[in-house]
Amino acid sequence: MLTSGLTSRHSRSLWLRPFRFLSGAALVALVSLVAACGGGGGSSGSSSSSSSSGSSGGGSSAVSSPTQQPTAATAANTVGVVVNRGLTGTLPNIPTVSVTICVAGTSTCETVDNVQVDTASFGLRLLASALPNLLNSLTPATANGGTLAECTAFADGYTWGTVRPADVKIGGETASSIPIQVIGDLASNTVPSACAGFGNAQNTVQDLGANGILGIGVAPYDNIGTYYSCPGNANCVTATVTQTQLVANPVPKIGTDGNGVILEMAPVSDSGAPSATGTLVFGIGTQSNNAMTASQSFNTDSWGRLSSTFNGRTLQTFLDSGSNAIFFVDSALPQCGGNLGTFYCPTSTQSFSAALVSNNGATTGTATFNVANGNALLSSGANYAANNLAGQFGSSADLDLGLSFFYGRYVYYGMDMTASGGKAPYVAF
Repeated sequence: MLTSGLTSRHSRSLWLRPFRFLSGAALVALVSLVAACGGGGGSSGSSSSSSSSGSSGGGSSAVSSPTQQPTAATAANTVGVVVNRGLTGTLPNIPTVSVTICVAGTSTCETVDNVQVDTASFGLRLLASALPNLLNSLTPATANGGTLAECTAFADGYTWGTVRPADVKIGGETASSIPIQVIGDLASNTVPSACAGFGNAQNTVQDLGANGILGIGVAPYDNIGTYYSCPGNANCVTATVTQTQLVANPVPKIGTDGNGVILEMAPVSDSGAPSATGTLVFGIGTQSNNAMTASQSFNTDSWGRLSSTFNGRTLQTFLDSGSNAIFFVDSALPQCGGNLGTFYCPTSTQSFSAALVSNNGATTGTATFNVANGNALLSSGANYAANNLAGQFGSSADLDLGLSFFYGRYVYYGMDMTASGGKAPYVAF
């Protein structure tokens, strides 16, 4: 039973960095991980309502949950997705896949399970501890005469580690010789002060809640993280790197099926479930199993954001499987408090709708979702999948449609192809 330590995982690429960096690419896509029970935006100490006995909030009566079933994960352009208790047993709604890493151009490989699927970050990041047999065979990249390393900021911490080229195999697809980040392979005393300023290191399974992060959002490269040159694996200083040295999103690198992905999660009971399954499909309109069937499609900015009108306000909005709930600020919804922190606990399930607007203003649509009582969903300790889990965290200017929104839906991510004269990035469902 989860009597303590249950946490909320907030978007691994959430737009929380603007308060530190105020221009350009620095406004986006930070991997973020927040503990709901001991600090950060989900702490019980910040809860404005300590029980589920308060008002129900400002939503309408619950609506029927979506019921799309995922494609069978049998074709080469698919891989199965699993949500369960995971490696730590403290994080609900964490979708994971297996990824195989190889020394570039060889058959020297290692498979890593329990890698979180994050549709709002860009690039593969794996813990060094998840590569016990391969790590020493992966040669670190270099820049300005030193080992190339990256700091990726989280809402409550950071990942720090080297950048290394590798072949990345997911299902039957391969992205050849792309830069990935290896987390935690440099000594703690090498962390630059600017990186340490983001909080606690997220360099272990216990901190991260998974063996790594598979960032498959719309951007082809991670140009948000800060890159460093570390001569002799020490004395790290910021480095300017070329695009080919940036940690790369594997999706655009896989060839025929590289124009996008579809994350298809099976529906789960409205009362929650111990586990859930799904399928990650590579390509959109490239195979018989990945036709575009979405009823709503929206152009986004370079990092997958659009806007919405929600609760009478205009919000920055994103569909993010790296967040384990739907996150928004609503003072009328009571928070669970205690072990469940700032998850919402309305007395009855409520329905909410956001009016979505594409980044170019040309398309409008609606995202509708339910918010149920987090205590009823999670307090037994048996459920790790919940389709109507929501909470308060992050900026009041954001609507984060996390994994709760994905169950029973096909959610499409079209890669940003504008650099080569192709399509603008988009999301669809």
